[in-house]
Amino acid sequence: MRIVHFSVQGDHLHLLVEAQDQVALGRAMKGFGVRVARRLNKLAGRCGRVIADRYHSRALLTPREVRAALVYVIQNGKKHASGGEARLRRSRGWTDPFSSAAYFDGWSPDCRALVPDRDASAHPLHRGGAPPPVVPARGWLLRVGWRRAGGTIDTGEMPAR
Repeated sequence: MRIVHFSVQGDHLHLLVEAQDQVALGRAMKGFGVRVARRLNKLAGRCGRVIADRYHSRALLTPREVRAALVYVIQNGKKHASGGEARLRRSRGWTDPFSSAAYFDGWSPDCRALVPDRDASAHPLHRGGAPPPVVPARGWLLRVGWRRAGGTIDTGEMPAR
């Protein structure tokens, strides 16, 4: 499994991944859950279950589905704002620091300058020039196919409700 894009929400994650098949995805998700649980438990000084034994997956088969999923994942933080923060998050200049938006290469040219070069740039994991937390897509749909369904993505786009 290859994690191509992500978004960290308050109580769950959104991931866009590539996997050979459903069996490979299931095994990889189990391993991913174990790794995340071990790390979080160590940081919190505790032990026990962290991630539920379930995940929702959906195969994306068309350029339109992939483009919508990209907007949904990397722009999801725009959707979950309330009060005064909603205006800021919904502005064209805001990108989610807890997503892979900084590593996305499909922003429209006039938006690229609005996107930081790192996610959560003050985070300790970025000390020492850590590598990006995502990998480039290999499959046609996630590499280039999605562009046929509406072109590059603008930082002002919102995920569908």
